[in-house]
Amino acid sequence: MKPNQQSPAPSEVSRRQFHRQLGGTLGALSGFHFFPALADKKLEKPTVAGIGIGGKGASDLAGAKNAGFEIVAHVDVFDTKRFSSDDRRVRRIAESRNNDSHASFFTDYREMLIEMGDKVDAVTVSTPDHHHYHASAMAMKAGKHVYCQKPLTHGIWEARSLKEIAAATGVKTQMGNQAHAKDHMRRCVELLRAGIIGPIKEIHAWTNRPIWPQGFSSPPTAQKVPDGIDWDQWIGPAPWVDYSPQIAPFAWRGWWNYGTGALGDMACHIMDMGYWAMQSLTNQPLAPSQVSARQQGATDFSPPINSIISWDFAPTRYSSRDGFTFHWYDGYINAKFDRNSWQLKKESDEYNHPDDDVLEGMSFQDFGSVMIGEEGKLFFNRSNKNWVLKSKNSKDSFASVDQSIPRAREEDSYKEWIDAISGVVNESESNFAQAGPLTETILLGVLAQRCPNQKLLWNHDEMIIKDRPELSRWIKREYRDGWSS
Repeated sequence: MKPNQQSPAPSEVSRRQFHRQLGGTLGALSGFHFFPALADKKLEKPTVAGIGIGGKGASDLAGAKNAGFEIVAHVDVFDTKRFSSDDRRVRRIAESRNNDSHASFFTDYREMLIEMGDKVDAVTVSTPDHHHYHASAMAMKAGKHVYCQKPLTHGIWEARSLKEIAAATGVKTQMGNQAHAKDHMRRCVELLRAGIIGPIKEIHAWTNRPIWPQGFSSPPTAQKVPDGIDWDQWIGPAPWVDYSPQIAPFAWRGWWNYGTGALGDMACHIMDMGYWAMQSLTNQPLAPSQVSARQQGATDFSPPINSIISWDFAPTRYSSRDGFTFHWYDGYINAKFDRNSWQLKKESDEYNHPDDDVLEGMSFQDFGSVMIGEEGKLFFNRSNKNWVLKSKNSKDSFASVDQSIPRAREEDSYKEWIDAISGVVNESESNFAQAGPLTETILLGVLAQRCPNQKLLWNHDEMIIKDRPELSRWIKREYRDGWSS
């Protein structure tokens, strides 16, 4: 038993015994025998299981259903038939179950994958970050198509592995950075690659988050696990912490062990366009050579309250001769963690953002990005189709640039995913081959937050920080007993 872990009640013992047996069966799902027939078949109305059905999980299920999936199973550690709460995320779990009351319910996705078998064609993964890898890997190895929320994984090794498993199994995959499906993002990528602002020198991206608690130095007071919450399954492969409503269902984002902070939560959205635009059209992934971070408020338990991160990249087809640097900014500058309320308290609304010489008087919103080239700048916000160009080149002069990126049906990521599954398109654009390297880059920034004011030299091929072997534990971490890699 882990330190401070509560002993299971007698009624739980048989379930634990089942899980020990399950672990043996799921050598199945770690060394797995892939079922190509399931992934290769063309499906007119594929079935989907939602792994995590509250909060973002509820909207992922709604998006999948609207795209044409049939929902046949729900998985969530909060069993709302036994546990009730005023928290809107828990209420959304109940709503998901009520909306598709015929769907089977599980608290453990491992059980679901075994018991449902080929009744499930695909899964959405909308769990806390620390379950993304295991749920997605097990599903793909069982021949299921996967739509996984951002960030794709909690750790760097996990992101690399999901990319490899997707390639080996041939299933259709999609990361949940929904704006990737928007026409205006795809058009900006095409124009930047065509040289509308010349070779790229710098990219800046920012967010005002975190809006959840970060910067605490010890766990909240432990509480008894309410009936209807499978807390052991919530912890899953990660290090143990005793239950508290100040951890789940929402504040887990501010824990190193379970979430990836503001950077992991938002950068897969906000850095996406810039990263995509700089990728060459070869199979060579876009990887930085080094990364460094400045931050305030990080502890052994929690990511920083605010940070500024820089990644340096070698020259690419679309960069300046010396390469380019990607800068990230997050968090309120004068915020502090208040333990009594378990919240961040802001003294002002000022948050980290680029300097005035980058913004050039442009009003900035809670999030956005600026691409800086040798011949101008492009200001982009994924929620606004009216992107701004400041360049000696006009939009009209680039009107003839060909469309090189396929457009998603109705600019909808769920419809693009189902179209890939049904064979209408070859792949959805934010598939794991693309989302994996983006996530790796972002998670290198998360690693840099844990080593502030240091230049970390990244060896992409060997997946190591040069001359820093002690950091390997944060590239690939050990999992809790019963959860293999």
